[in-house]
Amino acid sequence: MGWTLGRYFFLRYVSITIWFFLGLLALVFLIDFTELSGRTTGLPGFTYGTAFAISALRMPMIMLQTVPFVGLFSAMATLVSLNRKYELVIARSAGVSAWQFLLPCCIGALMFGVLSVGVLNPIAAHGFSWSEQMENQLRAGNSNAVPADTTPWIRQKTASGDTIIGARAILNQGLEMADAVFFVLDQQGNIVERKDAAHAFLRDGYWELQDVKVFKDGTIRPATSDRVQTNLKPEFVQERLARPETIPFYDLPGKIEVARSFGLKANAFAMQFDSLVALPFLLVAMTLIAATVSMRFARMGQSATMILGGVLAGFLLYVVSVLVKAFGVAGFVPTAVAAWVPVVVAMFFGVTFLLYKEDG
Repeated sequence: MGWTLGRYFFLRYVSITIWFFLGLLALVFLIDFTELSGRTTGLPGFTYGTAFAISALRMPMIMLQTVPFVGLFSAMATLVSLNRKYELVIARSAGVSAWQFLLPCCIGALMFGVLSVGVLNPIAAHGFSWSEQMENQLRAGNSNAVPADTTPWIRQKTASGDTIIGARAILNQGLEMADAVFFVLDQQGNIVERKDAAHAFLRDGYWELQDVKVFKDGTIRPATSDRVQTNLKPEFVQERLARPETIPFYDLPGKIEVARSFGLKANAFAMQFDSLVALPFLLVAMTLIAATVSMRFARMGQSATMILGGVLAGFLLYVVSVLVKAFGVAGFVPTAVAAWVPVVVAMFFGVTFLLYKEDG
């Protein structure tokens, strides 16, 4: 296959991928903006400009989750459009094999994955952190209770006793908490003091509390600031509280190394890193799956069935990837194995099916 034809297939794939990505971005933004506005309209200080900014900052993170499906649908749309216009038929009649006109699409999928990991992921991590801070400022003072079902809790041990810590929102990669609650326990494990803080910051050897209410011996004592001693290291708090998605790809290796130097497994961070490394090849696997249902000439009325089969196959691959990823985070399997097994299996399936159909 000549360079001109390969470039034509590549540019078709790139243009369709861009349109799919932008169309899905607009749809997701409208849904997220509407849902966020409905939840925060009654809060003091709410403006539609603020809701617009929060939704816009969250878009890269949400779109990063949809990248595998964008890759699948764009590959299917590219091959179906080429098939409908008889371009694949003409290419086959000219002696171009399926592997030759699939190569530009696979290269495009690989580049799309590399851009998603190298460019979109850091933007998504920083944007999501900023959106959480903005939403927390919007909700400040409107959450007196900490919901037990959604709150991450940690327990720290000190010479004076244990402290159980929870918060409504975790910010700054786990080093800042909003609407935090500290239950101070004595040596016998009884609660002797409760401290509610609007903000809590992890410093060197202590938690700095701001806008505090101290509950002790049946009395409430407000204070502008307070301290709670701790021996927790930032790496431990980040590993326990920070969402791996909020750590940029380029920072993950350092976080993993430092966390493991403190004796922590850091499975969540390692799983996130390995998943991002495998993402470009997952998109190639999605392209091969799309090819198994999109390259054969479709008569009128058959496209819907083929497209449905490709969607179900891609969805199954995504579900298996998420399931195996959960095993990797839990430590049941090595994180590298959990990230790469679904990709390798999907690639083998796509290559085997195409070899059977194309080469007999």
